[in-house]
Amino acid sequence: MTMAAQTSSPFRQLVLASRPLSWINTAFPFAAAYLLTTRQLDLTFVLGTLYFLIPYNLAMYGINDVFDYESDLRNPRKGGAEGAVLDRGMHRRILIAAAVTNLPFLVYLVMVGSPLSWLVLAVSVFAVIAYSVKGLRFKEIPFLDSVTSSTHFVSPAVYGLVLAGAAFTPQLLAVLLAFFLWGIGSHAFGAVQDVVPDREGGISSIATVLGARSTTRFAIAAWALAGLAMLLTAWPGPIAAVLAIPYIVAAAPFWSVSDEDSASANRGWRRFLWINYACGFVVTMLLILYATLTA
Repeated sequence: MTMAAQTSSPFRQLVLASRPLSWINTAFPFAAAYLLTTRQLDLTFVLGTLYFLIPYNLAMYGINDVFDYESDLRNPRKGGAEGAVLDRGMHRRILIAAAVTNLPFLVYLVMVGSPLSWLVLAVSVFAVIAYSVKGLRFKEIPFLDSVTSSTHFVSPAVYGLVLAGAAFTPQLLAVLLAFFLWGIGSHAFGAVQDVVPDREGGISSIATVLGARSTTRFAIAAWALAGLAMLLTAWPGPIAAVLAIPYIVAAAPFWSVSDEDSASANRGWRRFLWINYACGFVVTMLLILYATLTA
């Protein structure tokens, strides 16, 4: 157990478990998809955004921290913004808190939704649970781990679109494809830095199977394809194709990283976290422009 886990208050451990740096990554896709479709701020927009901001992340990352406890103890980058190493006594509290905070929102969203929206929401919640819990552990099935992780971020957008009754045009599908490829690349690159501790802990991942070098190249290819997919979207979507470049640049120094030196990719991963905010700002500006052009 880390000293941070021993000295942190239960509330602080709950917050750490939900990864505050990543809250926006799931709330923003839902909010943007729902708002651009309905063009109105209503109770469902507010509650849906709040759900994907905190409870959803507490479930996703909190469950992960509980079931990854033993391997996280051996991972030097865990214990802060990149993943909490929780006091073992907090595990039951985390799971209860995840259930208690998620259920009221899910009940409301089911009440205001359609059967199709229920299906999308069910897939989203299932992906959150299946990634980490014993008996499923999709995070230990190479390639499915990256697909499931990407689903965590893309499904809130798909849910927002379905809930709002959006028409799925080829251009919109291209946006979702680009987002999905971005998520796959992001998970893959994030797994590179954990090759050594994952192998020592007997945990399989896309990176432990492909190796650090090939996984980095896989991630760069996924980001490049995401950029190309954006060229197929409605204006001003094609402008966002250039946003693939910062991610590729961040990972490029690790193009030939060895498995033994894979932990060094954490430098690129830390840059990735800040690139997300910068690119998120640009995406927001483009969405505002799109909303103005289609008003």
